[in-house]
Order: sequence, then C-alpha cells, then structure tokens
Amino acid sequence: MRRGLFVVFEGIDASGKSTQARRVAELRDAHFTFEPGDTPLGVDLRRWVLDAATPMTPITEALLMLADRSHHVRTVIEPALSRGRSVVSDRYFASTLAYQGYGRGVDLARLEAATELAIGDCRPDLTVLIDTPLDVANVRRTPDVRDRFESADLDFHQRVRDGYLAIAAKWGDLWCVIDGSRSESEVADLVDERLASLPC
Repeated sequence: MRRGLFVVFEGIDASGKSTQARRVAELRDAHFTFEPGDTPLGVDLRRWVLDAATPMTPITEALLMLADRSHHVRTVIEPALSRGRSVVSDRYFASTLAYQGYGRGVDLARLEAATELAIGDCRPDLTVLIDTPLDVANVRRTPDVRDRFESADLDFHQRVRDGYLAIAAKWGDLWCVIDGSRSESEVADLVDERLASLPC
C-alpha cells in the first residue's frame, strides 16, 4: 500500500492557515488534524500550554509542545499515513522552532535535536507557510489575554514571523510561502496551484 501524503500548514495566529488546512483536507479527502491538542492527552497539554495564567518557562513550554507532538505522530499521523490516507495538519514541528525558538529564545540547535526525537522520520511532503504581515493579522483577530501566545506583544509575533521565513528559506522546495495578505480565494488558488504538483 502506498503511503499517504503529509501536508502541513504553518503561520502566525490569524494568518488564515487553519482555514486553508481544513479546506485542502476536505478537497483531497485527507485526514485533518492540528497541534497542539488533537488527542485526548493533547487536550490537557494544550490547556496547560495556552493558559496565560499558568507560569511557565520557555523551555517548559517547548517540552510540552514536543510531548504533544510525539504522541500526535505515533497515535494519529503515522497510523493514517501507513494506511495510505493523506494527512493535512494545522501546525507541526516548525511551530515549535518559530514560537519557542525564534519567539521565546530557546536554543535552536537543542530544539532541533529534541524535534528529531519527537517526530522520528515523520516529515511532511510539503509545508505551506501562509505568511501574513502583523498589521493584517491584527485586523483579523481579537487578542485573548487568557491565551499565552495571543496575549504576547507585537515584537514576539514579529520574531515568530521572521523565524518562519528563515525556516522556509532553509528547507527550500519542501516549503511553499504564500502571501497571506491576499483574499481568502486568492490564497486558496495559490495553495491549490502548488499542491497540484503533488501526487493525488
């Protein structure tokens, strides 16, 4: 049986990545999933890591994200891919590098090593970065002071965006950068054009 395709959507909060990820999953009859929190264990991990009222160091934050990812890979993503089902994920390992690495300042080399441990050989066939300027994203969202990431300052979110662009440049053809400031339909057309080069 041929292994399924694994496509990941990344981007800052309110970039439009979730909308596109769900749309593509439905279009391709793929299994849609997301991080953090798309398993029973992940629900608790997500609650802890997003709760701004819970004091947490950047390293603790990163390790909780990696724990969720390790469990997610082994209980959701890998089983689906092994059955020949394609998977579309809203966020994956680059989120930790962008948010906890570039955003929080956790050592990138150590994060990359920990990511290797968490995901093993489970690599996306393509990662789509919906790159959205902060001023555009801020118009689209209402910051939630209870959310650890949404309540962070603009400098943090700019570091995250810059981090995503640096990661995309490093991975070359395995990443596709789409201008998230365009309309939803224009973004969809650009995403579909890139995905058309992948096997069905």
